[in-house]
Amino acid sequence: MKDMFNINKLGNKEFNGGKEDWVHAKLIAEKCDSFKLDDEDELVADDLRSCYNCRYRRWTDKSFSCTKK
Repeated sequence: MKDMFNINKLGNKEFNGGKEDWVHAKLIAEKCDSFKLDDEDELVADDLRSCYNCRYRRWTDKSFSCTKK
C-alpha cells in the first residue's frame, strides 16, 4: 500500500484519501498499534476499526489529520 499520509502546512500527518476512502481508512487502522475508538457519537464509519472512527483523528477541510504520537 502506498503512503497514505502527507505532512500538511501545519506539520500534521494528513490522510491522502479524503473523507470517503473507506477501504484505505479501514486497512490503515487495522495495522495501527495506536488506534483508539472514539466516543460513540463521533463514529462515522460502519467498520468500527477505521481511521475515520479513531480518537486521534481531527477533521480538516479535505480529509483528516492523525494526531497520534
